Amino acid sequence: MPSPEPLLPPDIRQIASSLEISDYTPQGVDEAIGAHYWKCVDELMRAGANSITIAGLPISSQLGRARVLALLEETARRTGAIADSHAEATIAALKHFGARRIAIASRWSAQLNEKLVAYLAQADIEVLAITGRGQWAKQASTMSIESGIRLVFELSREALRQAPAAEALLVGGGAWRSLAAIPILEEDFSIPVFTNPMAQVWRLITAGVAPPVKGWGRLLSGT
Repeated sequence: MPSPEPLLPPDIRQIASSLEISDYTPQGVDEAIGAHYWKCVDELMRAGANSITIAGLPISSQLGRARVLALLEETARRTGAIADSHAEATIAALKHFGARRIAIASRWSAQLNEKLVAYLAQADIEVLAITGRGQWAKQASTMSIESGIRLVFELSREALRQAPAAEALLVGGGAWRSLAAIPILEEDFSIPVFTNPMAQVWRLITAGVAPPVKGWGRLLSGT
């Protein structure tokens, strides 16, 4: 999905193709992947994409890491494009910081949180604390910008109160406009803080496709 914040230079074009997910439930994700994934891949390739990313943590979490990695491998084989996911970019970013024990500011349902924790465990990342507010796709998509920003700070501070030994904080999701909170939270807690959409941008920075971005936290600045 296109980012609402200007993290990439204008010469990098982001295009999207919707999986038409009814909700982030196991059934909703499985049905959407089965019915629409390869149609979306074909649409993106026709539009000239040279990198394809499965956006969002909920989709990957419900699929499980083994299935996501297999899907990415098959996507790269079929298309010749780079295949990635927000979940795998997030894991790479955490390992970049040497963070193996983390906290997660999440607004999602307990079931979805459990799937995310299990996904990260497959990459040897331990979640010390994860918050929740019972949200599924509908609730996430209808949040106002103001309520989303308030919730970012509330849940981030709640997660780090529960896990003061966390080596990094992951702020899950992009719908709540969390970018502006990142540098403030890093200053308050002195650990890396980032979102999964930021991890996708970081992949482009480390690949030399995009320049570092100052002012939005350690991950994008390259520090």
